[in-house]
Amino acid sequence: MRRSPTLLALALVGMLTACGGGEDAAPRSTAQSGVRLGFSQVGAESAWRLANTKSIEHAATNAGVQLDLRVADGKQENQTAAIRDFISQKVDIIAFSPVVESGWDKVLQEAKDAEIPVIITDRMVDTTDTSLFTTMLGSDFTAEGRRAGEWLVEHYRDFNETVRIAEIEGTTGSAPANQRRAGFAEAIKDDPSLQVIASRDGSFTRAGGEQVMAGFLQEHSDIDVVFAHNDDEGLGAIKAIEAVGKRPGVDIKIITVDASRDGLTALAEGRLNYVVECNPLLGPQLMELVGKVSTGQTIPRRVVVDETAFDREAAKAVLPNRQY
Repeated sequence: MRRSPTLLALALVGMLTACGGGEDAAPRSTAQSGVRLGFSQVGAESAWRLANTKSIEHAATNAGVQLDLRVADGKQENQTAAIRDFISQKVDIIAFSPVVESGWDKVLQEAKDAEIPVIITDRMVDTTDTSLFTTMLGSDFTAEGRRAGEWLVEHYRDFNETVRIAEIEGTTGSAPANQRRAGFAEAIKDDPSLQVIASRDGSFTRAGGEQVMAGFLQEHSDIDVVFAHNDDEGLGAIKAIEAVGKRPGVDIKIITVDASRDGLTALAEGRLNYVVECNPLLGPQLMELVGKVSTGQTIPRRVVVDETAFDREAAKAVLPNRQY
């Protein structure tokens, strides 16, 4: 049954499924079975994104949801075209993880006019009309950036000299890049010794992280810390740091966000110093929301994933059972 998003209750923030552990399959139910879900994914740019896609595919199969998955290859125009195609096919529900924050009002209005509910996952959209989507499922990116900054403040609490920070940002205009940068800046702003001396877009990729870090090292010989907006950028930065004969994790401290298996492995080896978790295994939660939306049940307006952070010893403890 197709229902307008405006008829769905706007509840307070919900806290669901803790991250980092096993992914329970969403149970098959009459609410979910047979529902047609059109999902537009950002791309396949990182281990996080691949794990996110796999989680959604697996959960849809277990829930009996008919999933039409489209991968946008990091292009907003591809995502807009996919959403319009979903509308023309008259799917029951549309879900998508937006490439960038802005520029969605027109196509989301088209979905609203067609009375197709929209669920936003992972990344938020920037709009003043919140009736254009039903709910948002994902992480608190600002809190992730803040947690990274708080670790840095604590780590250098008794350090009386300037700490020079290079920031490898995520894709320009994306919600995680904007919000992680803001949260990090908020956390360090009261410590004048912590200074961001360089910041550049690394596109959330290893190649991008390596390229940006190589440029930073050519421009600055005195970098103390790198804050990379995801593990892949941080792993790329490791290569660039090692290429100039410096020791990542020792000569240059590195903080990242994601907590992928590769990231936690580098942390356990001492080549990263601190990793903030961003959980990609959203599939079961998404299918639960799909089932509730399809039957007009009350759902939270915002579903926030519970996440943690890791130092070296914590990484060693969770690695044997890490799924992504």
